Amino acid sequence: MTQLEQQFTKTVTEHKSTIYTVCYMFSQDADEVNDLFQEVLVNLWKGFESFEQRSDIRTWIYRVALNTCISLDRKKRRQATARLSMDINLFEDRDEDTRQVDMLHKRIAKLQPFDRAIVLLWLENLPYDEIGQIVGISAKNVGVRLYRIREQLKQNN
Repeated sequence: MTQLEQQFTKTVTEHKSTIYTVCYMFSQDADEVNDLFQEVLVNLWKGFESFEQRSDIRTWIYRVALNTCISLDRKKRRQATARLSMDINLFEDRDEDTRQVDMLHKRIAKLQPFDRAIVLLWLENLPYDEIGQIVGISAKNVGVRLYRIREQLKQNN
């Protein structure tokens, strides 16, 4: 294994939960999340050698993961597919907290991909300036977008 491959493996291991968190925001299907994760890894590897470290590695990973998931989400939405599902989920947890989390996740899933990315980063407790750096807008604009997103989430029933 080359030194570059070792560095990449170490970086992915350290930031695996960040990548999975981003992927989970774009799908709740375990297979699809794993597919997204693999696509993110491919894109990270493609850009890893040329990463110039002008920003924090975590910021770069978020940006690559979000861009990958947003692109794949757009492509998926353009292709009409019919999902097959069982009428019952034997593993479903139906307590009040779980219902609220499900409701929030469904409302977030209705948001545009860019807004979903901002919500994800906010839920990860990142400061506005870092969120702005990742998505390419100012910290002030992050605050404005989050306010509008909150209002939109309140209206989505």
